[in-house]
Amino acid sequence: MNSDDWQAPTTRSPAPHERQKLPGQARLAAILERLYAGGSVSVVDLAKEFNVSDMTVRRDLAELEAEGHLARVHGGAVPTARGPHAVVDDIEPEFDARFARNRAAKETIAHEAARILSQYRTVALDVGTSVYLVAQMMEKPARKRVFTNSVRVAQLLSQSPSEVYLAGGRVRADEMSITGPIAVSQFSQLFFDVAVIGVSGLTADGLFDYSIEDSEMKRVYVNQSAVRVVLCDSSKFERMSLTRICALQDISVLITDAPPPAELDALLREAGVDVRVVGGRQDQP
Repeated sequence: MNSDDWQAPTTRSPAPHERQKLPGQARLAAILERLYAGGSVSVVDLAKEFNVSDMTVRRDLAELEAEGHLARVHGGAVPTARGPHAVVDDIEPEFDARFARNRAAKETIAHEAARILSQYRTVALDVGTSVYLVAQMMEKPARKRVFTNSVRVAQLLSQSPSEVYLAGGRVRADEMSITGPIAVSQFSQLFFDVAVIGVSGLTADGLFDYSIEDSEMKRVYVNQSAVRVVLCDSSKFERMSLTRICALQDISVLITDAPPPAELDALLREAGVDVRVVGGRQDQP
């Protein structure tokens, strides 16, 4: 063949039916991400992007609207009004930066959580800075069985009398957390006396986190634990992130350093949550 006749092979974009479909929860999170970034979303565009039917997108939007995340309009959706205090926080700071933020409040919260854990034998510990502080206070506990998807927590407690079980799966390097279907499947087969869970935000809509992957494991802890202890310093009130973990009524105990805003406090108590304010800031903001 003459070299002048040669043509470089062309690349082909995958046809719509060849694109990989996102799981339902991941698709909902992705819809919210696009909504916050662009200010609105279109049913047609979302159906094309996620390789699903218009009807599936409409069902997704209806679910998100029912949870208060958006308002449906003709052909799509727009963000819903959340009041003057709600803040969307989608950028996850690095672990070390978060570890230093509100350190005194987090230590006080962690001390109360460690006190609660002393009453239980089988414990699940989430990832995050506040939970890591709890683990530091458990370095010499009575013998327990500790399950975690945090490499940092597992390494710390490996020198303690406790039996430590680390989930298997993909390592999320920035957070040093274990995520993915293997980890979710493993821990979904277990039942814990108590779980300690960290969050990036808490609003009337529920609990939030930055990471879709970490949130999947947080939901496992919520579903598989008799007692669900949530750590949330007061800077996280009325803040939401990319992924919703669960509703307020799904948690047992909330430990914080200051009373929640009045409306949020009323909703928490209506949901049956034991709100524990530690650290001396008992005044209602």
